[in-house]
Amino acid sequence: MKIGNVLYPVRDVDRAVAFYRDGLGLAVKFTDGGRFAALDAGGTTFALAGPAEDVTGGHPAASFKVPDVTAAVERLTAAGAQLVGGPDEGPHETRAVLRDPDGNPLVVYAPR
Repeated sequence: MKIGNVLYPVRDVDRAVAFYRDGLGLAVKFTDGGRFAALDAGGTTFALAGPAEDVTGGHPAASFKVPDVTAAVERLTAAGAQLVGGPDEGPHETRAVLRDPDGNPLVVYAPR
């Protein structure tokens, strides 16, 4: 398991891409219109989620890439996490959103 990205919900993906690209010099790795963008933050993917991809209700979250989303959800809920949504099929991955025992959102996902 590894952190696949740090997810930031934004209202306007294009504006946010320009801000982080021009302001911090992050290189754009991938964009999906106004839905999503991935930027390189020195080896960590900094992900920008537009309203259609905001799975955390407006809260930044770490996204963990796992081999099996269902199994990860089972382990996390057994350890005290609360399932918020999913597993669901997104446009590029299967994902689930949970809250840790302190209420912090986290995402587990696996590419399709």
